Amino acid sequence: MNMTTPDQPRSRPRGISLVTGATGFTGLHLVRSLVEDGHRVRVLVRSRERAQALLASGIEVVTGESNDPAAAARAVRGSQVIYHLAAAYREARHTDQYYWDVNVGFTKLLLDAARSEGIERFVHCSTVGVLSHIANPPADEQHPHQPADVYQRTKSEAEKLALAANRSGIPVAVARPTAIYGPGDTRLLKMFRLIAHERFIMLGSGDIYYHMVHVDDLVAGLRILGAHPRAVGEVFILGGDRYYTLQTIVEIIARAVGVKPPRWRLPAWPFQVAGTLCEKICVPLRIEPPIYRRRVDFFTKSRAFTIEKAQRLLGYAPRIDLESGIRSTVEWYRKHGYLPGNASDAPQPAPPLRETM
Repeated sequence: MNMTTPDQPRSRPRGISLVTGATGFTGLHLVRSLVEDGHRVRVLVRSRERAQALLASGIEVVTGESNDPAAAARAVRGSQVIYHLAAAYREARHTDQYYWDVNVGFTKLLLDAARSEGIERFVHCSTVGVLSHIANPPADEQHPHQPADVYQRTKSEAEKLALAANRSGIPVAVARPTAIYGPGDTRLLKMFRLIAHERFIMLGSGDIYYHMVHVDDLVAGLRILGAHPRAVGEVFILGGDRYYTLQTIVEIIARAVGVKPPRWRLPAWPFQVAGTLCEKICVPLRIEPPIYRRRVDFFTKSRAFTIEKAQRLLGYAPRIDLESGIRSTVEWYRKHGYLPGNASDAPQPAPPLRETM
């Protein structure tokens, strides 16, 4: 799968492309794209058991924990391009220190190893979450950081660390993906299921903005950052060609699964209060709360961005419109038994989708 266009420089299939977070959703797609284009790929994972599919494909696997400098050095040695996607995602079982150790500490280990190796490019995957709510959309790369939780704070610090390393001589490019979706993702599966079973309830008006990016477009963007000379030292928001209201996205999903758009609405504030209380009680006990404040924020905070900088400087051009992307995602859900439907293939087990390394 060639993810470049004629006016975009191609990564030469030489050296080694190191991918962290390769057993996660985006990481698996990135690895597949690199391998299909003839790149030598190495991955850094916590355990070989989580990387069986990669091992079966002949990909070089290095194992090690996120606090192991020796593992980081082994993984980086001989690498041409590093795609750093690994991160600790939001789960109640994680302590705040764990987020700092993985999202910041592990990034520092990789950058230190990269400094001694003289790599050609370090692509750091951040998130638009470091900007939190966008009161006057769309936001660009100059919008101030305003992280709202420990995940966003540590991702913000890791991004700053990567840019500081660029100033000290490591050729770094930073990607800030918008909300990632596509075949293989289960983060948005609950919403798809609720809509398919006609049990989805909108909290609030549904008029807030949400900006999505299909995983194939994101992978194309990451690979451009791994090769384009104008990417060095810069931050780029990588999103779909446009953003939509949450109500519109729900209606598109409803069409894709073949049901009427949901019409039920409830005020958001009681759920915000409940989410805050649940987190205060459950998180210290390492119990997943039945409702998170951030899940309610999904209905109340606008996240809308411009991708003009990536388009202008890099030729980034997302190709998959939201309707087509959601249809392909629904087909994948049905094929793997996540949604009811008439898929011809029997349900298949889905790959692991969230992994810190």
